[in-house]
Amino acid sequence: MSSPLLFNAFLMNTPSHIQHGQWRHPDARQVEFERLEFWVELGRTLEAGLFDAMFFADVSGLYGPADGVYTDNVHEGLQIPSNDPTVLLGALAATTERIGLATTSNVMQNPPFNFARQMSTLDHLTRGRVAWNIVTSTQENAARNFGLPGLAEHDQRYEWAEEYVTVAYKLWEGSWEDDALLVDRDGSRYADPAKIHKIRHEGPRYRVEGPHLPSPSPQRTPLLFQAGGSPRGIAFAARHAEAVFIGTPSPEVARQHIERTRALAEADGRRGDDIRFFQGLSVVAGRTEAEAQRRYEDLRVYASTTGYRTHASLGIRPDGTRLPDDTPLRDIPNNGGRGHVDWLRAENPDREPVLADLARRRLIGQTVVGTPDTIADELQRWRDAGVDGINMVNWRLPSSYEEFIDLVLPVLQDRGLAKTSYGDAHTLRGRIFGHDRLPDRHPAARFRGAFGDRGHAAVAAPRPGSAAVGSS
Repeated sequence: MSSPLLFNAFLMNTPSHIQHGQWRHPDARQVEFERLEFWVELGRTLEAGLFDAMFFADVSGLYGPADGVYTDNVHEGLQIPSNDPTVLLGALAATTERIGLATTSNVMQNPPFNFARQMSTLDHLTRGRVAWNIVTSTQENAARNFGLPGLAEHDQRYEWAEEYVTVAYKLWEGSWEDDALLVDRDGSRYADPAKIHKIRHEGPRYRVEGPHLPSPSPQRTPLLFQAGGSPRGIAFAARHAEAVFIGTPSPEVARQHIERTRALAEADGRRGDDIRFFQGLSVVAGRTEAEAQRRYEDLRVYASTTGYRTHASLGIRPDGTRLPDDTPLRDIPNNGGRGHVDWLRAENPDREPVLADLARRRLIGQTVVGTPDTIADELQRWRDAGVDGINMVNWRLPSSYEEFIDLVLPVLQDRGLAKTSYGDAHTLRGRIFGHDRLPDRHPAARFRGAFGDRGHAAVAAPRPGSAAVGSS
């Protein structure tokens, strides 16, 4: 019997994330995104519904041409304003108990030493419920916000990410040995300096001496998400990811993507089942088909075509005007996210997709509309294609998740498609994979014990009762 599906709530600390225009509805509470109470309440709702994680997306800049107008972005609330999700995770750590907390951070926005410290801190505070969505960014404006002249070329950004994660792995997995922490009150030794190592990383972009300042957290390395759909992104996922977020247009395309990624992972020395795949889907449920359709039509009334087109980014000129809808996508330069375009080509193998196809796909998305049984049937199709979980895209907050939990979840549980409890594991990795730490076949594992023979500063242990000497 297949395992139950995993469920993440796909969120962003902004008024308009994926389904644009919905913030205008009087019952839509995503306009309260700046209020901590809103997120605390939502977290408790999702935890009661046994969601595996609150998965927060993020950006570091505006969609569209770097020198272009951004009137539409601002009018739509399209990921502007938006707030830092990693800060929010610190608050949710105190107000949730079991649900995972996943944050997105791109390799441009935070030096790896500082980011690794932040994630270890959160992993300690949550007792191992943290995940990192590794992204390389797709926005020219984001690159300029961090002092770069522009966005690096697509594949070069993945080379950058390779070094970034290598530094983080060295800090998380290699800097502290498992038994370095002593908390020896009688001997006045908090930790053993012989078992805490500088990593002395020197690479094309980073020079990081170390050691890692936090002690080993419950997971050491946070659960690793990744969402690249281009050939280079798929290769990166096969090497590093434990969970891959996909937005494929059909179960068959999902099957092809999953099989390809798992084959690459096996070629790289991992196992295919070391990776879980989460399909992005929205759900609109009703007790009857007619009720579901009424709810869906209400959502469509508020949907903003301008918002979806702006989010798609391709084909927007600097003055804000757009290329014709029949412009082939191959004729539009694309240094951003290429996975959606590749998935469109897989959906339309007999012709080159045009700009209108991309806008339509953004607008339609992957929305399942119907009764709980109809929705369960559709989720079973994705499960049969090899999908392990759903990244559930909301239309309106919190009603999208409340309706799913109230109407659909019981049917999924009856069919064995959803779990009925969180189980005994407390860490996020433990719940998903059955073990708290990365397996030995993951590339991060090669740094375990890698730095002990490099030497360390000889530090004499202070005598009990004496003052320790050193800098703060």
